Amino acid sequence: MAGRRARTGRGWDAAPPRADADHSSRADADDPVGADPGPPWAEGTRPRRGRRGRPDGTGPTPVESTPRDESEMAREICLRQLAVRPRTRAELAGSLAKKGISDEVSAQVLDRYDEVGIIDDAAFARAWVSSRHNGRGLARRALANELRQRGVDGEVASEALGELDEETEAETARTLVDRKLRTARGEPDAVFRRLVGMLARKGYPPGVAIRAVKDALAAQSAEAAEFAEQIDADALAEAEGERG
Repeated sequence: MAGRRARTGRGWDAAPPRADADHSSRADADDPVGADPGPPWAEGTRPRRGRRGRPDGTGPTPVESTPRDESEMAREICLRQLAVRPRTRAELAGSLAKKGISDEVSAQVLDRYDEVGIIDDAAFARAWVSSRHNGRGLARRALANELRQRGVDGEVASEALGELDEETEAETARTLVDRKLRTARGEPDAVFRRLVGMLARKGYPPGVAIRAVKDALAAQSAEAAEFAEQIDADALAEAEGERG
């Protein structure tokens, strides 16, 4: 292999380090600028600078959190609930209880909201009756059940429901039936049963429901009118009432 040039560097044929190289390595170690950082796996062997925070550099200073005031938390919970829709006092009290707010703090916050008018069960009941009757066609019985589920006092609910009189309720029932009849299919007796059932689910008494459907069928067609003539609304309503 004569004639080949000797390779230099740190290859397989590199010359062994000179004795004075050890002094150079020590100098590099003392000099952080020129020092060889070494392989990544050896990083843990090098001294690490302390992190800001604690004086001894052992770690960051923990952030001390101040406990939140329970009343403040209760108010925030209520306001978030009220931002979605109006709520009754009972609904808000239930939400606070689920979040772990004590009864004492809950009562204090809700009493204050009562004083300033942020919650008003009477106004809630009136608005609920108007909205659900006009929008969904619900009758007083269904509305009374919904108000009870939301914790409205019975007397307060009765006052709100009193604004929905029997005449208005009967007119709404007839409007609902006329709307359904536009797309109703089948024999008159089957249509009659479906429409009476629809009104019953909306809370209409049997008498109101049967009369509304009978009158609507009588005005629809000759065949439906003939069927409607055979219906004894009072007798059928009485039977339905006894069955219910």
